[in-house]
Amino acid sequence: MSNANPVIVYTSTHCNFCKQVKSFLSDRGVAYEERNIDQDEKYAEELWNTGMRSVPVTVIGEAKILGFNQTQLNRAVAELQA
Repeated sequence: MSNANPVIVYTSTHCNFCKQVKSFLSDRGVAYEERNIDQDEKYAEELWNTGMRSVPVTVIGEAKILGFNQTQLNRAVAELQA
C-alpha cells in the first residue's frame, strides 16, 4: 500500500491507550509510523504544534484522533482503505 500520507501514531513509553491504538491498526493491516515523544524531543514538539497535549494521537490523512477512539479510528481507516 503506497500512501502519500502515512499513518502516524504519537506515543509515549508507558501508555496503555497507545498500545491499544497500535494493536488496532496492526490488526487491520494498516502500516503506521510510531513517534515516541519520550524518545525524541522533536516528536514531542511536532505533537505540541498540532495543539494536542496528550498521547496517543493518531494522524490519518486530515484526521487527528486523540486517545483510543474506536469509532473515529474505524472511520479514518475505512476512508484510508477506500
